[in-house]
Amino acid sequence: MQKRVRLGKGAPNGALIPTSDIEFISSGCTLLDLALGGGWAESRICNVVGDKSSGKTLLAIEACANFALKYERGRIFYRECEAAFDKGYAASLGMPLERVDFGAPIETVEELFNDLSKAVKSKVPTLYIVDSLDALSDRAEIGRDMDEPTYGTEKARKMSQLFRRLVRMMASSKLTLMIISQVRSKIGLSFGRNTTRSGGRALDFYCSQVIFLQHMGTLSRTIGNVKRPVALELRAKCDKNKVGLPLREVEFTLQFGYGIDDLMSNVKWLKAVGRLDDIGVKEKEWRIFIKETDSIGTSQKDFMARTNRVKASVRKRWFEIEKGFLPKRVKYGEQSGQAQEIE
Repeated sequence: MQKRVRLGKGAPNGALIPTSDIEFISSGCTLLDLALGGGWAESRICNVVGDKSSGKTLLAIEACANFALKYERGRIFYRECEAAFDKGYAASLGMPLERVDFGAPIETVEELFNDLSKAVKSKVPTLYIVDSLDALSDRAEIGRDMDEPTYGTEKARKMSQLFRRLVRMMASSKLTLMIISQVRSKIGLSFGRNTTRSGGRALDFYCSQVIFLQHMGTLSRTIGNVKRPVALELRAKCDKNKVGLPLREVEFTLQFGYGIDDLMSNVKWLKAVGRLDDIGVKEKEWRIFIKETDSIGTSQKDFMARTNRVKASVRKRWFEIEKGFLPKRVKYGEQSGQAQEIE
């Protein structure tokens, strides 16, 4: 006999509100958390893809900080494969270096598999980050001369084998795998997406969340007749999402030396949807509101109170907007063969 499942009120297709059986790690950005369905899904594989200076490593650093806040005894593995990581700068962005295991350098997919096989055996909540997959080689490539031709398929086959062996073990061991990927241009493409990333098709199928980052612009500030860039405007598109509504896009601000400016990103979003009145701000005064909130004279208590008020407003309006795009009925209601209306 098939078990009947009662669908959540206001959430046809199980899409609006995160399900209770999935835990999430905050990305450090309220809008990105909403686009992801609640944050980075734990015990699953997520993939962050982007060009240079698009915030890939920053999202990994913020994930480490939020994971450490959520799990006092959780383990963090950060495998930096590009030889370009600055621990001092990462610490200034909030990365808990004393909690992070950087380990020995990993050069091949085979070494990654062996390292993951050891990490996945623990039952303690674990965050494992690979930065980046494109910097990894494989044993066949290392043993090949530079001028020897290759079709580049060995690495993709190894990644597929890695996922097949570890994906079920990850779910039972509470290990969350975040893979950072660089984009590559497709030569001679006349239609479709003109970028790709290494790892083969297996990465597309086994990931629960795939985020593509894009650099939209630069914010500058002038002090004493000197103009300097101080922040980046980034766009994140949820290319795949198995724990929430897919293909959602959000924009946020990355401030140098600080990380994701969640307050500014949220206020800009409220302005874009015409709901600044929710936080008592007029159309032309949103910049003043941010400056006052972020000023040195504002206490941490007042800052958090304002920030939380803005976050609550963003979440409320986000779900209201998303609910308008969902179907008004669910296909399988309480009575077999009849559609159930969503209130």
